[in-house]
Amino acid sequence: MYSLSLFFLKNFMPAKTANTKKSSALKKKPTVNALTKKCTPRKTTKKVEVQKNFFSTEERPGTLIIVEGSDGSGKSTQLLVAKNLLESNGFFCVHSEWNSSEMIHPMQKRFKKFDPYMPAAVFDMIYASDFIERYITQIRGALKAGMVVLCDRYMYTALARGYARGLKMEHLKPFYDLYFPVPDMAFYFRVPVEVACQRAIGRNPLKHYEAGMDARYSDNIIESFKGFQTKIIEGYDILAEQNGMYVMDGVEPVYKTTPIFIDEIAKYFEKKYEVRLMGPHYNS
Repeated sequence: MYSLSLFFLKNFMPAKTANTKKSSALKKKPTVNALTKKCTPRKTTKKVEVQKNFFSTEERPGTLIIVEGSDGSGKSTQLLVAKNLLESNGFFCVHSEWNSSEMIHPMQKRFKKFDPYMPAAVFDMIYASDFIERYITQIRGALKAGMVVLCDRYMYTALARGYARGLKMEHLKPFYDLYFPVPDMAFYFRVPVEVACQRAIGRNPLKHYEAGMDARYSDNIIESFKGFQTKIIEGYDILAEQNGMYVMDGVEPVYKTTPIFIDEIAKYFEKKYEVRLMGPHYNS
């Protein structure tokens, strides 16, 4: 615990942080609009990019596309389809997966084995450390070089899971807003909790932390997973509306949602780069 905290404080905590007002919108239950319709963002305090290594979506030469959603929602498959399409059209792509830092991930595994009821704040600190390491080594340089960065889950996953573990998103979000750039395109593949549970439980045996057993939703691992996922999806819904994500129907088969997903990306790229994407999933 001490070594992780020291590593985090020495490398990533700023000397000064901008004052960020708490948003009461995070406390309101959102209403998600129709399939692929962009949620209407609530009015929030304008973000101030404090760090010199930040650059706005208007200034960055590269493009940051992220997908969010529960396991089994189809987001990872869709992101790989987008990667193949963009590369076939001459774009250099970098694919970054959630919780994949070679430096931080082994540490997380040791922490999980050491303490089956790790405090939520420690969990979030590990997520943040993993995210920062990947941002510094993978994401930042690629965006500056004009590449397309495709993130399989972004900071909103950390916020939603922290929310499900009892942390307040309005306390966590200022940190992530300070350090990580706003995505050019953010897609949320939404599935009802019943579908999310059915897909996850039928795929692999549930693990202790995956089921949210550390948050003590239930002594029964399946019931705990259902309660945990219900709260995560609630957090995602709030963040989707708060941040104007494109909401996709994760229940529909991939072959039905892929053309819609690709069409949104193609329209953005035509506007930004004046290039029409061509491929098996999209012909403009």
